[in-house]
Amino acid sequence: MHFESLSEFFAMGGYAGYVWAAFGITFGVMLVLLITSVRHGRTLLNEVQAKVDRQARIDAAKNLENTL
Repeated sequence: MHFESLSEFFAMGGYAGYVWAAFGITFGVMLVLLITSVRHGRTLLNEVQAKVDRQARIDAAKNLENTL
């Protein structure tokens, strides 16, 4: 599609509302997906670290039992 001016580009041949709404909705959904993915990743890393720490405490307690 060829536009004569920048205002014609933003008007999108009369379909600007549909075009820019589609871009906005897509950008919004992708932003929400990014934010939720980052939060879920952090939660997952915290859970894994907690399990590693818990296992280290269990192993340390077993070593203490063996020395008594």
